[in-house]
Amino acid sequence: MNKKIYHLASCSTCQRIIKELNIGEDFVQQNIKTEKITVKELELMANKVGSYEKLFSRRAMKYKSMGLKDKVLSEEDYKALILEEYTFLKRPVIIVGEEIFVGNAKKIVAAAKEAIEGLA
Repeated sequence: MNKKIYHLASCSTCQRIIKELNIGEDFVQQNIKTEKITVKELELMANKVGSYEKLFSRRAMKYKSMGLKDKVLSEEDYKALILEEYTFLKRPVIIVGEEIFVGNAKKIVAAAKEAIEGLA
C-alpha cells in the first residue's frame, strides 16, 4: 500500500495535519526541504491531480518577490518552479493508494482522513 506525505518539517500547518491524521510509521514522510522532490515524483503527482498548476502554491513568499503574479505561467513553468524551489509545492501532499490530497483546506484534510481510515 502506497502511503506517503510530502511536507515541510518547519511548517506548523503541516505538523498539525500530520498529528490530526495520525500519520505514523506506515507512512513515508518526506521533508521537501531536506529531501528534494524528484522529477518523477512531481510528474506522478501532476498526473494524479491533472496539472502542475494544481500543485503550485501562490502563497509562497517568492511568488510575489519574483514577480510571478504578473506573469502568465505555463505548465512547464509551474513544473520548473516547483522543482527549483520547494516552497512552491502546495503542502502537504498526501498520497493514499491511488488517491492524492493536495493542500491544507479543511475539506481536503477531511477527505484524506477518510481515505486513511478506510484502509485501517
